Amino acid sequence: MIRVEDIYKSFGDHEVLKGITHTFEPGKTNLIIGRSGAGKTVLLKILVGLITPSSGKVWYDDVDFFELDRKQLRAIRMKVGMLFQGSALFDSMTVEENIRFPLDMFTQWTEKEKVDRVNYCLERVGLDRINEKYPSEISGGMQKRVGIARAIVLNPSYLFCDEPNSGLDPKTALLIDELIKDITYENNITTVINTHDMNSVMEIGDNIALLHQGELVWTGNKTEVMSSDNQILQDFIFASPFLKRLRQAAIAKE
Repeated sequence: MIRVEDIYKSFGDHEVLKGITHTFEPGKTNLIIGRSGAGKTVLLKILVGLITPSSGKVWYDDVDFFELDRKQLRAIRMKVGMLFQGSALFDSMTVEENIRFPLDMFTQWTEKEKVDRVNYCLERVGLDRINEKYPSEISGGMQKRVGIARAIVLNPSYLFCDEPNSGLDPKTALLIDELIKDITYENNITTVINTHDMNSVMEIGDNIALLHQGELVWTGNKTEVMSSDNQILQDFIFASPFLKRLRQAAIAKE
């Protein structure tokens, strides 16, 4: 579990986050949604420790994240996996070298243990026999799956995903969503996803937080999205005519 309490963040005179309090639950896909400039990326960066809040607390279970010393922070970081928007694979490294990179940084495992773990993670994301390929030699969807394999190689308790479906076709995006969801459920991971993909919201939104102009204006799940009367949520979610018709049909059935 990760909990943020009364998080504020300003850059100069510009207040980006305004008193955010929310719990990101274990074993669920926790989505942060909102328009561009709403504060989603800043909140995600605070959660992973890339930015320090102006005020407020971030708790990893019962640990105050920003009060940790260097040794304690390293121990927490070993429990964190990160899937970046552009996969962020090292072009000069093979797939195997990319995935084992966290193992080389944080563990004293033997060579065999590292290779076995890499192969397991590749199999888990539906890829095999691509160990020696370079990122430029595989598709964008495969790169995302390699990114997921790297993110879970240390068997994390916390998984952060920044726009995981960015640049993917709908079929591949659905595959990535299902993969993240399955890994989350199987391992009881606290998974936090920053996304603007409404398909993700409707498919895997277990715990959704909507930010608007730096404030948390709605929380709920994918089922509650359809019936909520929150106007900001409606304007955001049902911007397209198709989704508006879908919501109207759902309400008519009630």
